[in-house]
Amino acid sequence: MRRKRVGPGHLSLGWAAGCACTIGLAALAACAADSSAPPGGAPQPVAVGVAAVIEKALADAEQRTGLPRNQLKVESAESVTWPDGSLGCPKPGMAYTQALVPGYRVRIRAAGELLDYHAGRGGTPALCPAELARDPLPDGDPTR
Repeated sequence: MRRKRVGPGHLSLGWAAGCACTIGLAALAACAADSSAPPGGAPQPVAVGVAAVIEKALADAEQRTGLPRNQLKVESAESVTWPDGSLGCPKPGMAYTQALVPGYRVRIRAAGELLDYHAGRGGTPALCPAELARDPLPDGDPTR
């Protein structure tokens, strides 16, 4: 989909379903908000931050391993750029968006096992099996 600026605070998303779509950036941000907010609750912003991603990853690791939180160790947590829409965890036979994706990588040590969680900026972290895990782009190198 082609994107270009068409005026202050607006973005054209190109042709979709036979019509040109131009929307305000405020509307785009509102549409991109997490729709999983509880009824009556405010939607969560798209960029949730590394602290929220760590908390979600720890909650998943606790449930997945059955270990209490005090036995889980966050080995690393960082903002990263994934090379494509697979978020560094490509599944065989799947096609992914070929665009740089900002996100997070959280690694948690649980009873000697390293759990590798990958996420986009607004998404929930997903555990990536070691055999599928790919590294994010190195800092400052969008061509890797």
